[in-house]
Amino acid sequence: MGRFIIVVLDSFGIGAMRDVPKVRPADCFSNTAKHILEAVPNAYWPTLERLGLMNALGEEVGRMHFSKQARFGKADLAHIGADSFLGHQEIMGTEPKPPVNQAFNECIKEVADHLSKKGHQVRFVGADDEPKILVVDETVTVGDNLETDLGQVFNVSSCLDLIDFKDVVKIGREVREVVKVSRVITFGGRGITLQNLLAARKVKENRFAGIDAPESGVYDHDYHVIHLGYGIDPNVQAPTLIHQADIPVFLLGKIADIIQVDGSEDYPGVQSEQLFNQLEMLVEKHPTGFFALNIQETDLAGHAENPARYEERLSLCDQKLAELLPKLAEEDILVVMADHGNDPTIGHSQHTREQVPLLFYKKGTSKVDDMGVAKSMADIGATAADYFGTKPPQHGTSWLAKLND
Repeated sequence: MGRFIIVVLDSFGIGAMRDVPKVRPADCFSNTAKHILEAVPNAYWPTLERLGLMNALGEEVGRMHFSKQARFGKADLAHIGADSFLGHQEIMGTEPKPPVNQAFNECIKEVADHLSKKGHQVRFVGADDEPKILVVDETVTVGDNLETDLGQVFNVSSCLDLIDFKDVVKIGREVREVVKVSRVITFGGRGITLQNLLAARKVKENRFAGIDAPESGVYDHDYHVIHLGYGIDPNVQAPTLIHQADIPVFLLGKIADIIQVDGSEDYPGVQSEQLFNQLEMLVEKHPTGFFALNIQETDLAGHAENPARYEERLSLCDQKLAELLPKLAEEDILVVMADHGNDPTIGHSQHTREQVPLLFYKKGTSKVDDMGVAKSMADIGATAADYFGTKPPQHGTSWLAKLND
């Protein structure tokens, strides 16, 4: 028993799901990986090529070719839509409770009344003929998330020079008590004021209103975040089951914000190079453990509809993966994957519902092995639990026998 490592290249999908024409027509023909390679013709990711990215994609594009020594597959999304929070819950082997899809203004009065009863000062912001957001204690805003699928997520945004993050989390949990959307993302940053947040207020479809988080500057300095999900039970997820077996669990990047494991070592952050360096140090220090890293900068580039920036972040990740591989032992398993798509060329700035690559690395691979299509990304969590000999998570089928074949 050694290390089981998952690296999630956030939003790096490899082609629209079959159900997209019916459930998400705006995502038709999306293919994040392929379209980035087409948009940046000189792009070349030798480590991802070696691990079988193009084999999983099913075609060669630009300078990228099929690998002759790779174990690869791909996975469908079992969760509704194309969401990072739900995607990571799925990866870890649980199936979230079906959420309600609604605009914040459909429940804004209920939220305002609840917060007022909790002792907060609350006011509405917005013109008479448009949807509103809430300002809480003159330091926090509550509204729709405009960066992911509209109606799935509410944001609690804050100015951490004016309020402690633990108090922001308290407000976020109070909002969570009365809403049924998939996520309440509670976050804040330093160096911004309430005026910065309100200056980035936007309205979409005359139904959704929220803060454009990147435009507000909230991500720029000392960013803090916690994702509060609807109907999530961490006790049936692979990381919790692995930790309960006295095996160390390390969560890095956005995964540390959205997967809750009592006793895990958490290393939140956004900067890709810093996170990979942290992963390398942990791998060198711990011969056994479950490691899960999310690289968020790829997703941020997708939201910005910037294929050049996306490619640049992928090139860095490819280099860092090349540095990681020699540090792995014979018994270690590495999985490089995604959680959904975010095609920066598709014509909108939201996630795209795509299949994701499953690229496996285990020393000694000497042939091309197409391991097939997983019906759910939960198969990865199930494989991790099987690797460590723990109880299986709530959902998923282990691929460990295939990997050991």
